[in-house]
Amino acid sequence: MLDIKVLRNDPDWAKTKLGARGVKPEKIDEVLALDEKRRGIIVKTEELKARRNQVSDQIAAKKRNKEKADDEIAAMREVGKEIGALDKELAAVQTEQDDILVRLPNFPADDVPMSMDENDAREEYKWGTPRQFDFTPKAHYELGEALGILDFERAAKVSGARFVYYKGAGARLERAVYNFFLDEHYKEGYTEMITPYLVNDDSMFGTGQFPKFTEDVYSITNDGEPLTLIPTAEVPLVNYYRGDIIDAEKLPISFTALSPAFRSEAGSAGRDTRGLIRMHQFNKVEMVKFCKPEDSWNELKNLIHDAEDLLQKLGLPYHVITLASGDASFTSAKTNDLEVWLPAQDRYREISSCSNCTDFQARRAQIRYRDDNGKPQFVHTLNGSGLAVGRAVAAILENYQNEDGSVTIPDVLVPYMAGQTVITAE
Repeated sequence: MLDIKVLRNDPDWAKTKLGARGVKPEKIDEVLALDEKRRGIIVKTEELKARRNQVSDQIAAKKRNKEKADDEIAAMREVGKEIGALDKELAAVQTEQDDILVRLPNFPADDVPMSMDENDAREEYKWGTPRQFDFTPKAHYELGEALGILDFERAAKVSGARFVYYKGAGARLERAVYNFFLDEHYKEGYTEMITPYLVNDDSMFGTGQFPKFTEDVYSITNDGEPLTLIPTAEVPLVNYYRGDIIDAEKLPISFTALSPAFRSEAGSAGRDTRGLIRMHQFNKVEMVKFCKPEDSWNELKNLIHDAEDLLQKLGLPYHVITLASGDASFTSAKTNDLEVWLPAQDRYREISSCSNCTDFQARRAQIRYRDDNGKPQFVHTLNGSGLAVGRAVAAILENYQNEDGSVTIPDVLVPYMAGQTVITAE
């Protein structure tokens, strides 16, 4: 959530920044008008409380002198009624203001391309050279079905579209990929976590999914209380410290977790309807960091490095881009996507988004630390996929395919595959 003081102190700057994220300037004017009204009510309330205290003193003095204080008591009751009415008005205005504030996205960082067009993303650099095939490469879903390791048809029968069964060597490959990811993150100092897969509304609010994205999730009701299937392990990982003041000496803190991710993909009808790219359920290894504000941009570099390291060890070509302001996530000040090369599509596709959320999530979730003066300050939070497992499997199948339809296992995964070096038809 944004700090209302920033909007108040420099509304023109805020309008420019948020305009690059699709927020109309009238929305800023609206929230500032409510803020001014709210502060005016507070001033009136404080004046009335001061008057009430004064009258209370007069009543006490008259009672000590055994004088009548009927007029003063009546006046105090009227003041009490006015204060009560103003308190109700204040609560209503505060609710209206907060309803707007919680729907405003984070301010984009200064070096982010200011555009609502996703095509204005800036390529930072490339790693690896896409393989030149002497045959026409097949799509991962064609390879997987032919090898008998991916079964979309039976998954559709059981669950519907955009679900899959991994089978035999496919299941082993998926497991090999995420175990490899977790082991590499452990080497980099991440604390591995196994998180809840169902979270409450406060947790979804804390990381910015609610109230804006309620249509993009799957929810259930447990004893009348709503719970949401996590769209990413970022939600339970960030909320681990919700409402806490973290010991500053422990910062930065790095968490990693494997979890399923559940997404309804409400706004993606007709996109990537085949294969592993856009699923309703998929595995993802997540990275989350908590740090002091002055360290967050360096921690973003570390986050990107940790995701890149996995792709490099797998030998998968990729590039790194900085997303345009209008294409970054709601909570992000800056997002760098890692996009892996998919030969069958002849293009790079996202496999990791590494974001610095600055204090946006920490403000919503009330996650703080004490500075050198002992004053509570909001931490900065960062998150990134390290990596999306299904997309990594898709990239391995396509980049390591052979003309006979078999797939060679990347060297780093062979130990995780019990020595298996090639996947052939089962």
